[in-house]
Amino acid sequence: MAETQQVEQRDENKALARQAARAERRAARLAKQIGAFAGRHGGAEGQLAYIGQAGTRIVLVGEDGSWGDLVAPTHAVARAAAEKAGLTLHDSFDGEFAAKVSTGPYEWNRMAGIQLGGREV
Repeated sequence: MAETQQVEQRDENKALARQAARAERRAARLAKQIGAFAGRHGGAEGQLAYIGQAGTRIVLVGEDGSWGDLVAPTHAVARAAAEKAGLTLHDSFDGEFAAKVSTGPYEWNRMAGIQLGGREV
């Protein structure tokens, strides 16, 4: 009986170790993508936004006003990726941080189309 419990505990520990390794690899991949974005746009800042079961969105804003996002499976993975990449994180997407985003004709046409009931561009 005790031997069965030990085997079950060992299997559970192995499964947890695999999950942790998978999360670490995912964070490393995301950190690489964050670094690439920052490199293309003169640096970057970010904000983490919980999006439900889908995970956590990492919103990126480049120094040149470009923006993008990545999705991590969990908030912990998103935070680890941001830390690995050296990304400055903001608590919310408002004020001075939001003002850094530059929007072009594509975004304005898309937003106007949605608001006016037209087709999306």
